[in-house]
Amino acid sequence: MTVYSYSKAQQNLALLLEQAYRDGFVQIKRQDGILFRVAPVKTTSPFDIEGIDVNISANEIVECIRESRECRNYG
Repeated sequence: MTVYSYSKAQQNLALLLEQAYRDGFVQIKRQDGILFRVAPVKTTSPFDIEGIDVNISANEIVECIRESRECRNYG
């Protein structure tokens, strides 16, 4: 765990942020002794989902879609 003084953190902000990214977090200690943690925020996309194995081929999926479209056109 790395602890930077407030003045060192100001002088080396880019380095501090890179180290926080690499190590998970760094801490900054103010003159009054209060510690702050700087950590990267993990962002995820709403489209970032785990897939499921349904044991179906791409051709079978395409066939199902075609069938559903045909039913819709006649229904």
